[in-house]
Amino acid sequence: MAKRKAIRAGILFIALLIISGVVLMYRGNDAVFLATEKKDGILTAEQIKLSFDSVGGRLINEAVREGQEVSAGQVVMQIDPTDTDLAIEKLRAQIAQLDAQINSTAGTLRTNLFRADNDEQQSFRQIDSQRGAVSAAQATLLNAELDYRRKSELFSEGAIAKAQLDDATMTLNVAKANVDTQQQLLNRLLAGTTDTGATDSLNLPTIAQERASAENIRHDIAALNSQKKMLEVQLKELEVAKSRLTLHAPEDGKILSILQKQGEMISPNSPVILLESRRIYYDIYISEEQAVNLREGDEIICKTVADNKKIRGTIRLLTQAPGFADLRQSREKGQADLSAFQVRIYIDEPEKVLAGQTVTVEF
Repeated sequence: MAKRKAIRAGILFIALLIISGVVLMYRGNDAVFLATEKKDGILTAEQIKLSFDSVGGRLINEAVREGQEVSAGQVVMQIDPTDTDLAIEKLRAQIAQLDAQINSTAGTLRTNLFRADNDEQQSFRQIDSQRGAVSAAQATLLNAELDYRRKSELFSEGAIAKAQLDDATMTLNVAKANVDTQQQLLNRLLAGTTDTGATDSLNLPTIAQERASAENIRHDIAALNSQKKMLEVQLKELEVAKSRLTLHAPEDGKILSILQKQGEMISPNSPVILLESRRIYYDIYISEEQAVNLREGDEIICKTVADNKKIRGTIRLLTQAPGFADLRQSREKGQADLSAFQVRIYIDEPEKVLAGQTVTVEF
């Protein structure tokens, strides 16, 4: 009797297996079919590691706490700026000193150029005056020569005394000497120049030397301005470094972890805060038959498993998935082996969901 019952139970179990297999064969509700029809994903928020850009020092202000919601631009940490402030003040003092030196040198340049112009005008007036003196001496010489020739003729005729001829001779010699003296003075004023008769066209060496000295001062001013510009660049670098001593939240999000505490020494570019952004996405893996119907930028509707809420999202990434996600051993269903594709979908309204929720996409 017991043996008969056991045989009946075995036959019933085998019959159920056969019926179930037939049902699955016709309906396609096996694991492979369900995997291609329905996709689950976990909502994941992008995380950002915040660090001080290329600056370091002692952390003096920890302005946030873990779990706190922050807005873009909000101050989250600050490094002691004392050393940077002192360096900035020092550079500003050096720039002010250079400004004073530049102004003083520029004043000297203006004075020297004014002196050169003034000396040039005076030289031109002296040259004109000396040319007049030479002309006057030459005219006196001409009159003395005429007087000497006339008295020589009169003396040869016995019309005048020898003393008068001697006086005329003396006057002529004095006139010649005066012409030579005045010409030498003019030559001295025109030393190094060519006397063309036009005063304005003269290039006086002494004046040219004064102007050359003034141009050297102009070069000194240019060198000081270059030095000032270099200090100004250094000042800008320090001001940028100072601005980087205050760390701001790059976007809205939530503080997940504070990696450095107030009072600690912070190394440049070392992560100090882990921020959870409000960019939420989920990944699903689909077959290539499903992938050919999708494009990046397409809209996808998913449902949250917890409350069955419909959430809209946008495909940002569609690419071939790693080999572990490929769909294999499916030839018994009449399908060739398929390569899996990774689809990354970003939620359009992240405020309606929570990171970590499970969502479902139906194809």
